[in-house]
Amino acid sequence: MGMQGTSGSSLNDTPSGERIHIAFFGLRNAGKSSLVNAVTGQNLAIVSDIKGTTTDPVSKAMELLPLGPVVIIDTPGLDDEGALGELRVKRAMNVLAKCNVAVLVHDATQEFSPAELDLLKLFESRNLPHIVANNKADLLTSWSDSNALYVSALTGENVNALKDRIASLSRRNTGAKRLIADLLTPGDVVVLVVPVDKAAPKGRLILPQQQTIRDILDARCSCLVCQDTELQAMLQAMNTRPRLVITDSQVFGKVDAIVPRDMPLTSFSILFARYKGDLKALVQGAEKLSDLKDGDRVLISEGCTHHRQCGDIGTEKMPAWIRKFSGANPEFSFTSGGEFPDIETLKDFSLVVHCGGCMLNEQEMHSRLERAKSADVPMVNYGVAIAQMHGILRRSLEPFGI
Repeated sequence: MGMQGTSGSSLNDTPSGERIHIAFFGLRNAGKSSLVNAVTGQNLAIVSDIKGTTTDPVSKAMELLPLGPVVIIDTPGLDDEGALGELRVKRAMNVLAKCNVAVLVHDATQEFSPAELDLLKLFESRNLPHIVANNKADLLTSWSDSNALYVSALTGENVNALKDRIASLSRRNTGAKRLIADLLTPGDVVVLVVPVDKAAPKGRLILPQQQTIRDILDARCSCLVCQDTELQAMLQAMNTRPRLVITDSQVFGKVDAIVPRDMPLTSFSILFARYKGDLKALVQGAEKLSDLKDGDRVLISEGCTHHRQCGDIGTEKMPAWIRKFSGANPEFSFTSGGEFPDIETLKDFSLVVHCGGCMLNEQEMHSRLERAKSADVPMVNYGVAIAQMHGILRRSLEPFGI
């Protein structure tokens, strides 16, 4: 089973959110980084005899054959010391939110530490598929447990067996969910409404649009793509009735007025809510938009980081829409990328409004939903919120039988 790196800038790369995330955990000097390098066949992690060389989680998109696209994550040591060490350990624990398979690298010449045992209990409590890799097997004369996996990053002993176990657990932890293909029959035509404004990336489509097109093609169907300004003319010119119209959420209201009522309509963001999150929970969260009061704290969170421009949906359009719809003046906070508050911090908010999550994997989206639920804070995503505020949420959910 081989692995190879992939260029992070290639347009042909599988998006990070669609890759299986495999994280390596362990104490300092358990040989964790050396084992990561042995598994990947690359010098992904810095290796040193000095404890605590890995200071922050290091991620690398790779191909794990025959499994396919993965993200390998090397985390700081669980026993890091001091205030900075605590921050590093916290960051390592945050990796669990997006991890599909965990590997605990244990120094086979030592007893299991309380930190390692606590981590194994945490894996179990989260039903997280995991493997214990007893490293430094080359220093042992015999193995105490014939059923355990003993490996050596130095000699390469049983590294392939470790890869096989990772692949086996990864396959079991990934379902056959589809973005849109399960709603279609071969030969169907889907219309995609893609406005091109100053916030649109130059020369290409954004990730949700790309992924939707790919899944439509994989379903042996066709799609027609236009801007909202050309939608009416396109629908009138079509000889075949579209199976579904999917729009960018920002023009939801305008598109709703154009598309005949008996023609199914939804948004890219709602598709992603169903694909990676919990659509029913997000729909319930939309009800809070009507109950907001002056001074309520609203968190607007995006899974990606991008250059903010005038008219940005997260920092400008969404707050304006919420103020207008609720008739209140809430206080807004913003996070992006890997930032998302812990449960205690979330308790200070009245509502979380999240983006579609195209850059996050399903594991991390569910983790964020669970944190909000544990904090007893409603959560809604952009598409569901915009549909609610335009009075078309019921219509946008009809294609899913909700």
